[in-house]
Amino acid sequence: MKYGKGFSLIEVLVTLLLTSIGVLGMVAMQGRSIHYTQDAVQRNTAVALASELIDIIRTNPGELYANTPPLEPVYSGMKSSSMFYKKMGEDFSPVPNSCAKPQEAKTAQEQRDCWIMKAQQVLPGAEKVFKQGSYICRSSTKSSSDSPNCDNAGSILEIQLAWSVRKGTCADDKAPDETTCIYRVRVEL
Repeated sequence: MKYGKGFSLIEVLVTLLLTSIGVLGMVAMQGRSIHYTQDAVQRNTAVALASELIDIIRTNPGELYANTPPLEPVYSGMKSSSMFYKKMGEDFSPVPNSCAKPQEAKTAQEQRDCWIMKAQQVLPGAEKVFKQGSYICRSSTKSSSDSPNCDNAGSILEIQLAWSVRKGTCADDKAPDETTCIYRVRVEL
């Protein structure tokens, strides 16, 4: 029996099926990569905001420490209350006023207020979840536990920033719910 040259219809259909499955896989992978890229951008923004806040706090040590140079030799005695602290579920006190030009902010409160407004503008939906999902507090533990440790003791500053995402798209398993992502950092001052 002599076979003809060329492809049979079945071979062409199998090739078409395999090519279609490969193309669909690539499309699905592209969609996931876009999602992960957006998540990375939002997390990088949260990291930059937390670093900026830490710098603001460090440039205003009198708002955080009871004992500061030149009266004392070193910064010591972290205050139990500060305008930089914020409990989860509460707003900053006093409520931030407007901040037209952040580069002109001179006082610690103006710098903090400009930071708050910036955080609420650059993190997606942060103005809605900032009160419930974000906090800044003192912590006495260095552990990276899944839950906040705001015991108002120790010399560790714990910062958590939150922002809104579409349901089920947060890659963080520590997120409080399906529509909120968080970034938490602890730093010893």
